Amino acid sequence: MTSSPFPMGPIPALRGRAVVVAGDDIDTDRIIPARFLKCITFEGLGSQVFADDRAERPASHPFDHPAAQGASLLVVNRNFGCGSSREHAPQALMRWGIRAVVGESFAEIFYGNCLALGIPCFTAPHDLVLSLQAALAAIPTLELVVCLDTLRLEAADGQSWQLELQPGPRQMLLSGQWDATSQLLSNGAELDRLVGALPYLSGF
Repeated sequence: MTSSPFPMGPIPALRGRAVVVAGDDIDTDRIIPARFLKCITFEGLGSQVFADDRAERPASHPFDHPAAQGASLLVVNRNFGCGSSREHAPQALMRWGIRAVVGESFAEIFYGNCLALGIPCFTAPHDLVLSLQAALAAIPTLELVVCLDTLRLEAADGQSWQLELQPGPRQMLLSGQWDATSQLLSNGAELDRLVGALPYLSGF
């Protein structure tokens, strides 16, 4: 585990409380409305996640529930992240504090954008997701741990759920290959040697 506010390097396990946003086909415009695409950086997007939904349901949206504050896992239903390909959606979720998403299915581009940020998108059958959501409704502060090696989600009260994650993304997250920036930094000496050997970058 790392003290960084954002994911870095290998991600063997994730732990924390969860927030449930129920419903199918929740698109990226609901996750972060289009007006926020005009921002110059991603900073500040965390406070605007689900901005319009939260404005329509003052103090009653799941992201505004007291028990959700500090949650790091998001539990959703079918086809989460559909709609536009905006990377602002997973950026907003990450900057709010989300480190993993569990759902029935995800839009492909949203899934890829999450992986690029080190946010695993676990899938599970419909009935299992409903069971997890029911457990969290009963105990909103339930502490959870998910291990990427076993793909097992364990709750502090003894309940557990078997999740799924595609082999490629799973290996990238376990090995840290998803984190291109850290890989570049850790191979700085090799990159310097390569740059020095390129005639159009050195002595040309």
